[in-house]
Amino acid sequence: MSDATPAPNDPNGSNASHPGFDAMTRDIADVPAVEVITTVAVHLMSAAAVNLGLAEEGERHKDLDEARKLINALAGLVTASATEISSFHAAPLRDGLKSLQLAFREASVVPDEPGQGPGEKFTGPIFSS
Repeated sequence: MSDATPAPNDPNGSNASHPGFDAMTRDIADVPAVEVITTVAVHLMSAAAVNLGLAEEGERHKDLDEARKLINALAGLVTASATEISSFHAAPLRDGLKSLQLAFREASVVPDEPGQGPGEKFTGPIFSS
């Protein structure tokens, strides 16, 4: 019996459905940094929203400890990259981040002190309006 899948150490990646490392490297090199950053931010936002219980069957997936980690990572990414990706891209990411921070505060049984919530060491205190 033959297997068409290349060996894990096959540098040529001869199977068309599994491109080789060189092909993947060229593909990612063609993606602008702003797209990579915003894509990662959207993934962090989506995962945080699920862990905050904001998705379908929310309570089943709710995990505030995981949400905190994701929001912290998102806040660091958004804060660090804001000047690099322009206000056009950064503003919606900041808005989404703030919404998640507020949702976290509302979901917490014992809310963090202002400035102590997830991501607030990067963004400053978040207050409900």
